[in-house]
Amino acid sequence: MELAVESLETPALTKAQLAELLFDQIGLNKRESKDMIDAFFDLITESLVNGTDVKISGFGNFQIRTKAARPGRNPRTGEPVAIEARRVVTFHASPKLKEQVQAAVIGD
Repeated sequence: MELAVESLETPALTKAQLAELLFDQIGLNKRESKDMIDAFFDLITESLVNGTDVKISGFGNFQIRTKAARPGRNPRTGEPVAIEARRVVTFHASPKLKEQVQAAVIGD
């Protein structure tokens, strides 16, 4: 049995692939497709940086959470380390997305 290198990696949908799908399915030219994908992700990023949650109907919610400073430790040395306060992005899938993913697993 021969394994390809690609099969060892987790498959991922890239921005380039999304732009290619817009080109193939909608008929935008490749430059317009790339620009549209870049603009979409720039808008989401800008909203999150500004502290605004992003809700995409039927897909899910991206939310900003502020985590307080807390004590931690270096797992290698056991030495105490202070973990600074920070903002993190969380994603919560919509019930519709969860249902579709579950149906795909059951259908296999």
